[in-house]
Amino acid sequence: MILTTHAITGAAVASLNPTRPISGFFAGFVLHFILDAIPHWDYKLRSGSIDPYVGSGFVFDRVFFTDILRIGSDMALGAVVSFALFYFYWPIPVYAVLAGVFGGILPDALQFAYGRLRWKPLALLQDFHFWIHTSRMLRNRPILGITIQAVLIAIIVFAVRLI
Repeated sequence: MILTTHAITGAAVASLNPTRPISGFFAGFVLHFILDAIPHWDYKLRSGSIDPYVGSGFVFDRVFFTDILRIGSDMALGAVVSFALFYFYWPIPVYAVLAGVFGGILPDALQFAYGRLRWKPLALLQDFHFWIHTSRMLRNRPILGITIQAVLIAIIVFAVRLI
């Protein structure tokens, strides 16, 4: 899944209990793994400096900065849409929205950290992330993959607003 999907759905589940941002953070964190188990599309990282599965040293080249821009834009879009929905449209406290957004995207950031640091405590999380992640990727079908993610976002947002 792309970070936008993880951020919005994380904020959505955090909105269920806005007075307890820690529970919203953990709900977004857990939902990340559930969503990653569903066949989906995500953009390919071309820089070995960023891809957690490559784990090469940092090379600050055009490919690196293109990937940073892509990831940053993806994250920013997720945060903006999350705030538009859950802070402005449905008045959920800002800390609850932030907790859900951060919880939703943190597992991917930890993958990057593991790829760089190879820190043993992160190895278990990395193994779990790899295990639960679908092997059925929609790499060559971005329209279908993005549509599936948009539908998942709509279903989750609609469901939490009904509760």
